[in-house]
Amino acid sequence: MQSTSVRIDIATHRELKELAASLGTTVGDTVAIAVRRLRQDKIGAELHGELTIEEVSWLDADLG
Repeated sequence: MQSTSVRIDIATHRELKELAASLGTTVGDTVAIAVRRLRQDKIGAELHGELTIEEVSWLDADLG
């Protein structure tokens, strides 16, 4: 697996290490989990929003 470095402040790094230890994962895996969760939260927020006129029309379309 290829990797790269990300610069974060010392307090965030300390918190990330503590979180990883509490989850029983590595720091890298904890970051991956956090990124996935943020992506899921973003998708959830988008899905929770009001439907557009086009979406309502599509959902109300007669399929027969």
